[in-house]
Amino acid sequence: MQIIFIAVLVVLLAALLFSIVKVVPQANAYVVERLGAYNTTWNTGLHLKMPFIDRIANKVTLKEVVQDFAPQPVITKDNVTMQIDTVVYYQITDPKLYTYGVVGPVTAIETLTATTLRNILGELE
Repeated sequence: MQIIFIAVLVVLLAALLFSIVKVVPQANAYVVERLGAYNTTWNTGLHLKMPFIDRIANKVTLKEVVQDFAPQPVITKDNVTMQIDTVVYYQITDPKLYTYGVVGPVTAIETLTATTLRNILGELE
């Protein structure tokens, strides 16, 4: 009976240790919340997380991301309708702002890109 108790205790301690120690890979950042509020941003390396108090809210890649968006109809200055296919390259520089700054950041990037393209191509013939 004592052997089973010790084995269960060792397994629980190992699980707790694995939940405490976190390694952030290169070109990534983790946004950490403490009790539901923003606490810090972890960069590359080894970090210790307080169990049941800290939570990794978002794992953000800091690499350049390629996003292909669906073709958008655009009307030029001489009333010609065109289909514009858009590819956007972006890189996240502030993981906290990316996580908490806007709801649906990829949708926001797509909308901003489509609006800008419509404004530019709307002035061309």
